[in-house]
Amino acid sequence: MLSHVHIEKVKHIHDVDSASKHLFSQMRESEKLLEALEYSKEAHKTQFRKSGEPYIIHPILVASIVAVITNDEDMAIAALLHDVVEDTPISIHEILDIFGEEVAHLVEGLTKIDSIRDTELISSSSNEKLIVSALSFRKMLLASTEDVRVLVVKLCDRLHNMMTLDALPEHKQLRIAEETLVVYAPIAHRLGISYLKNILEDLSFSYLFKEEKHHIDNYIDSNYHSMELKLNEFRESIATLLVKNGFCEDDFEIISRVKHRYSIYLKMQRKGVSIDEVLDLLAIRILTTDAVRCYSILGLIHLHFQPLSSRFKDYIAVAKDNGYRTIHTTVFHNTAIFEVQIRTYEMHQTAELGVAAHWKYKSGGNNDIKLDWLHNLQYQNESVEDFYSLIKNDLYSEDISVFSPKGDAYTLPRGAVVLDFAYAVHSQVGNMAESCLVNKTKSSLLRELNNGDIVKINTTDEILTRCSWIDAVKTSKATSNMRLNCNARIRDINAKSSVLIVATVMGLKPSRIEEWFENNDCDGRSNIPCDIEHFRGVIGKYTADISKNSRFKGFLSRHRFKLKSKIISGLEVFSTMGINDVVFDYCCHPKSGDEIMAFVEKSKVHVHHKMCAHANKKIENNDPMVFIRWKKEHNYKYNLIASLHNEKGALAQFLTYLVKLNIDISSIELGKDTADYVKYCELSFETKEADINALRVKIGNKIKVIHLIRTDDAYRQL
Repeated sequence: MLSHVHIEKVKHIHDVDSASKHLFSQMRESEKLLEALEYSKEAHKTQFRKSGEPYIIHPILVASIVAVITNDEDMAIAALLHDVVEDTPISIHEILDIFGEEVAHLVEGLTKIDSIRDTELISSSSNEKLIVSALSFRKMLLASTEDVRVLVVKLCDRLHNMMTLDALPEHKQLRIAEETLVVYAPIAHRLGISYLKNILEDLSFSYLFKEEKHHIDNYIDSNYHSMELKLNEFRESIATLLVKNGFCEDDFEIISRVKHRYSIYLKMQRKGVSIDEVLDLLAIRILTTDAVRCYSILGLIHLHFQPLSSRFKDYIAVAKDNGYRTIHTTVFHNTAIFEVQIRTYEMHQTAELGVAAHWKYKSGGNNDIKLDWLHNLQYQNESVEDFYSLIKNDLYSEDISVFSPKGDAYTLPRGAVVLDFAYAVHSQVGNMAESCLVNKTKSSLLRELNNGDIVKINTTDEILTRCSWIDAVKTSKATSNMRLNCNARIRDINAKSSVLIVATVMGLKPSRIEEWFENNDCDGRSNIPCDIEHFRGVIGKYTADISKNSRFKGFLSRHRFKLKSKIISGLEVFSTMGINDVVFDYCCHPKSGDEIMAFVEKSKVHVHHKMCAHANKKIENNDPMVFIRWKKEHNYKYNLIASLHNEKGALAQFLTYLVKLNIDISSIELGKDTADYVKYCELSFETKEADINALRVKIGNKIKVIHLIRTDDAYRQL
């Protein structure tokens, strides 16, 4: 399996002989593979990379990465030849004659990706942000690639390019890293190849966010030994627990890891937290032989370690669309919080290698591969349900007693953590708690307390907002105060962004709007980014005020401040200008339902999480903003079986047609060919079209429909 050791080895190969030797250490040295290697060497013999190395080293090492992932000889040969057609006089017909239809088909697909890239991506000389055209490129690439093996080879090609990016000038490094993060890492995720996704993200992260990467690296390096000790202790505790409860040592394997860098960074941006507040920084993965044992292990862990119930996910019972199956839970152990993943060995292969696992470890058939091809005490503000959830732990749980260093006793519910104690002492102590000592030993603020513990809280001079910790505390006082702090932070961000949203609509300087807000005591200023009617009211009030001044009558006659609504990709934007696209920036990439804000640049709206540090810098720089909100649209789910003739590009043409009908495909599976050379294609998809008969006619204009049902309404089957 692809590993950090393998990646490091590939990084340090700089000559043709070593590259060839490495390839044959990963794949059997067949006559066909040797012929492809020599053919590629001859084709690229006069070419060199920017680093000065012979170009042939690149395709050889790409082939070696492919070999590790799939062990598919045709794919490895295609990797060796992937640049031959584009960069040399050799034609695809020559590849077909020498290496056969399968290899030629893969090489042609790889060549087509490069041609789509040239068409869809903006010029490298342009100053425009790449993200908009990169998203278009990704969509076209997914819709037009009929063989998923082409995408896997391309991902391996991009991985090696990212590993050798240092040889290029900085502006090209940034462009390629951004393209990788927006286009290729998400494709690896769609295909379920988590290792490729993670390493592509981390390599891109190191070029795009150098300062943030340096900060995370410093934290992990300086805390490396303590984290390793915690992981080792927890891993041994789990192993001992399993053996004591009837598991043989051969029945399971425990792997530990620290969350990968870009994932840590995204969590910090989405939650608005520091790195030591990321709850799943430390994790172990337990591999076992069958699914029943997975649940037995889960039961033992929950019985012996305090779980965070809000962070439990069962992807074995309900798998993700890309085939990912694993149980996730998060538990307390001593002074740390650990994420625990439990899966079978087979699930592990699928999780790491995605669709490629089915080629490498199984033979024949589709193995039910599902691909997601296209594309989120202060109770007065709480509902009755919220009130009950806040107080039930206080009322109905067994109590413990803990003490301050002076001997003052505090009663807390069992399962309470140090931060609960800090809030029990005083709200300000909890709000400003920075670190602690438990029984004179430095501990985490999320450490679970035991009867008789002596706790000392160290505070700072300012309120520390910890939105991601709300689910970790047990007392209502801690929960309500932390929620108030988070809400106050959101209100502050809203108040600042309200100035820019109004200024953008009015075409005025933010300083003028800020002055008007202050002079007019504008009520509910922080509601402007959240309430469209309130926003309209503020515009009307401002217009009425300035119309009293004769100097502004000409200005008002030339400007009409009528807000227009535009819905794109499940988001509704209100603006006076024309909006033609909405994109999520990769610095935080908010999920559906998250608190969001948006900036406008050349008729394109860039969406950020409200907690995103980069977005808040843009607010400080007075960048133009627009009103945005999630727009819940009702989509209907369908399952389709259709037949398509076994012609080149038939599937790609059909998928492109479905995209034009605004159909979002969630999974696709091809059946076996029949004697009549007809392929059966099964699709699951969503669309706004509720009329199944109208939909059947639209799809039937392009392809023969065998079976079409509404999966969200069993009574509408036809």
